[in-house]
Amino acid sequence: MQPIFITGIGTGVGKTLVSAIVTEAIGGWYWKPVQAGFDEGTDAEWVGERLSRPGRILSEAYKLHMPASPHIAAREEGIRIGVHDLAARLPDKRPLVVEGAGGLLVPLNDAEFMADLALALDATVILVSRNYLGSINHSLLTAEVCRARGLRVAGWIFNDQYLDYEEEIVGWSGYPRLGAIPFGKPADGEFVRRQAEGIRPNLRTFMQGKPE
Repeated sequence: MQPIFITGIGTGVGKTLVSAIVTEAIGGWYWKPVQAGFDEGTDAEWVGERLSRPGRILSEAYKLHMPASPHIAAREEGIRIGVHDLAARLPDKRPLVVEGAGGLLVPLNDAEFMADLALALDATVILVSRNYLGSINHSLLTAEVCRARGLRVAGWIFNDQYLDYEEEIVGWSGYPRLGAIPFGKPADGEFVRRQAEGIRPNLRTFMQGKPE
């Protein structure tokens, strides 16, 4: 099975929470290749504290101090992050959930973006959309990037409840709805397990190698 790459329509839309839920649902391993900023802990630590199998957390390829775009944080430390280097470090654990940083056009260096990493990993992408004013536009732009770059997309996981336009995003984008995560609930281990149970049936299609 190829890796599952979790990306979002922007920063702060719930990628880490969804990554934990998907990892729990499939009994997988979690890997965040690039962590930029960790004064309040890393995403890997956050996920590990909520999984029923916390030992399935893999170390970051790059752990950068500055909470900024990876290309800026890496530049500050005299490092150049390359897509092929990250792909060469791809863990051999399966099933594997890979969490990207920000959205698909977040730069890793002066020429390569998160979308390029998803392609280099030959990953199946899950799109995370948080419902807020403006998220229709951000969601559909993300879908356009997926098509333009030839990414293999499993579908959407929605987060938060703001009005009711999830099905419109599904219809306009052409990518299916895999599930929706309630917003504002304590995101503890019990919450992650409950959400994993709810979303597990909808993950079976691409787990069997038949993504959208």
